Amino acid sequence: MPTVYDFAARSLAGDEVPLKRFEGQVLLIVNTASACGFTPQYKGLQELYQGLSPRGFSVLGFPCNQFGAQEPGDEKQIGEFCETNYAVTFPMFAKIEVNGANAHPLYEHLKSEKSGLLGPSIKWNFTKFLVDRSGRVVARHAPTARPEGLKTAIEALL
Repeated sequence: MPTVYDFAARSLAGDEVPLKRFEGQVLLIVNTASACGFTPQYKGLQELYQGLSPRGFSVLGFPCNQFGAQEPGDEKQIGEFCETNYAVTFPMFAKIEVNGANAHPLYEHLKSEKSGLLGPSIKWNFTKFLVDRSGRVVARHAPTARPEGLKTAIEALL
């Protein structure tokens, strides 16, 4: 049975990153957008990353433009936005699709492991998947779930 470590994704810088690089860490995988009502969650995601990364935790951000065209920029613009506005230092990846025929294989896996309340499709930006140290998806959280509200669940896996 595949785990998230069996996938790879392109970084904002254009490098192919095998997710095996994060093996043994607890991960929070999030589809992000720069012009969304939930965009301020970048602050909470960065705080989680800063506070918990020494214990083996990482946030992986995957920009997506499928919801209200709220991520219109290219990789350079996305990186500059995240750094300038939220001082993001957690790994950010190139823009992907999370639903439909062109959905990234990682997101096909995440959705098959944890369906949402209304089915497997991602409904909006900032849907969050919590992954344990073995690479198994253990929880899916709605866009309305604030990052700081996930701290206890993350710490239980660390």
